[in-house]
Amino acid sequence: MTTRAERLVNRVRDAATLLFVPGDRPERFAKAERAVADLVVLDLEDAVAPERKVYAREQVVAWLGEHPHCAVRVNAAGTPWHDEDLAALARFRCVVMLPKADPVGARTAAGELGVLPVLIALIETARGVLDAREIASVPNVHRLALGTFDLAAELGVDPVDVDALAPARGALVLASAASGLPGPVDGVTGDLRNTERLTGDVRYARQLGFTGKLCVHPLQVSAAAAALRPSREEIRWAHSVVTTAGDGAVAVEGQLVDKPVLDRARRVLRQEKEGLRR
Repeated sequence: MTTRAERLVNRVRDAATLLFVPGDRPERFAKAERAVADLVVLDLEDAVAPERKVYAREQVVAWLGEHPHCAVRVNAAGTPWHDEDLAALARFRCVVMLPKADPVGARTAAGELGVLPVLIALIETARGVLDAREIASVPNVHRLALGTFDLAAELGVDPVDVDALAPARGALVLASAASGLPGPVDGVTGDLRNTERLTGDVRYARQLGFTGKLCVHPLQVSAAAAALRPSREEIRWAHSVVTTAGDGAVAVEGQLVDKPVLDRARRVLRQEKEGLRR
């Protein structure tokens, strides 16, 4: 039987869609859960004005008492609210998302949260990108996520420019793989009602190795989940490889298939199975 901590870790590692909801809007908490995102993230940071930070924390703490499966994005280290956010969450053993993550901050937060916290490191600074491998190696970090808007602002580029942020995305994919983490979670698509744009963003990120998407509106959840699933052609290819491949290298539809190709095919089929369970 798995423990609650193990279930939280699996929930974070398997999550394809993560939906933010402002922490000072408690009337939206239940609606966010009905959106069927893999993980609801109650936000104490960007979505909450400074004068409402304490109120938001109170509302989130009250909700966590009966809904401990939610995640919480705390305020960044160095802000007036960070330490109190961590202190308030320590007794809940919930998933915590750390904004503007760096190695020291991740280790410090893990210590302040107590026994076996489950952390998502939100990488949204140039320093965070360069330190992504070290952040991913912090024992309590179980997923990396990319904060495209803050990072783009620091770099002086447009957050929708995929070329400008390609090095950052690649760094997170490599850091995650090197540390044995699942593929990272891609940043927000700001055009809330443009499903075509959202789908294109998700498919591009998936091609790079991302396996999740940050959402800021319930309408984005189902479209993001669909775009993260393997296509019919990928599934057909994976089935043909798995059913044909043997112990050595063989040709399938004129293409060489050896162990790395077989491993990829099996991964596609696992993604299909996980998608069907959602």
